[in-house]
Amino acid sequence: MATRVLVIDDSKSYREQIVRALQDAQLFDDYCTANGGLKGFQFLTENKVDLIICDLVMPQIDGLKFLQLMKTRPDLGNIPVIILTVKADLKEKLEGLEQGASDYLTKPFDAAELVARVKIHLKMKKLQDELQSANEHFKQLSNIDPLTNLYNRRFFTEVIEAELHRSSRFRSYVSLLVVDIDHFKKVNDIYGHQAGDRVLSAVAEKLREGLRTYDIASRYGGEEFVLVLPNTPLDKAMEVAERLRKAVQSLSFLIPLDRVEVTVSIGLAAFPTQHVDCFNALFTRADAALYRAKQNGRNRVEAAAEDGPVFESEKDLAGSLRTVE
Repeated sequence: MATRVLVIDDSKSYREQIVRALQDAQLFDDYCTANGGLKGFQFLTENKVDLIICDLVMPQIDGLKFLQLMKTRPDLGNIPVIILTVKADLKEKLEGLEQGASDYLTKPFDAAELVARVKIHLKMKKLQDELQSANEHFKQLSNIDPLTNLYNRRFFTEVIEAELHRSSRFRSYVSLLVVDIDHFKKVNDIYGHQAGDRVLSAVAEKLREGLRTYDIASRYGGEEFVLVLPNTPLDKAMEVAERLRKAVQSLSFLIPLDRVEVTVSIGLAAFPTQHVDCFNALFTRADAALYRAKQNGRNRVEAAAEDGPVFESEKDLAGSLRTVE
């Protein structure tokens, strides 16, 4: 990946000296300059930068104000900033460090010292980026069920409340589908748990394929899955559920599961309705609908009864709903 440095100084000669020293050391792929703090910040908000060298004393937006502007953007917090100054005032240096500067270099600078300090901060940034990437990867793994590659129950419980809050705020429906694989225990008992795992993975993949990118699919436990469909009223969710049921029924497997027909039962409910104003109520009604689906023969979809809309105008609501494809 290309690396880029941004040099900010109102002196053209200093900008050229800095760029020349860095080019001689071949530290970056792109060398960009700005003649003031405002132009430098504008460039920074539109381009990826790996390190910034900024003069302290400049007209209008000086180095300290530039650092203050950077602090307004948390996404820029990991970019090292080396401040250049002709002053050696300790108080001023401390103020710059408090504002987010990574290092100071006094003008006139020695090219070798500049290169050495830049190398140090590039190495530190690389380590920080690798650590951040590892943490994000670990967080992602902690949210995923390793067998099905769907979200796990812990992640589901974290996001469902946020989805319900968003639904209330924007006056749109959220539908919850509870999906259970029919007679799954027989698969494990007859063919073994490895074969059962193959069935779980295949069903999970079919569910994922049938959802939109912003829908949420998670393994809730055992052979049970929960699906969250934002911006989706109950009638549209019924269409999705029926399509998913048929998709799972179409699954075929290799020996020894070649004679196994896998089906699912699905219960669903929507939020909000007159008797569903929180997650517990929503899940209880969807789970009760799933129980009816099983009682009525399995391989079917059942929905919780609606008691009428909670919004004053369904016409007002329609504009916020997205079509289920």
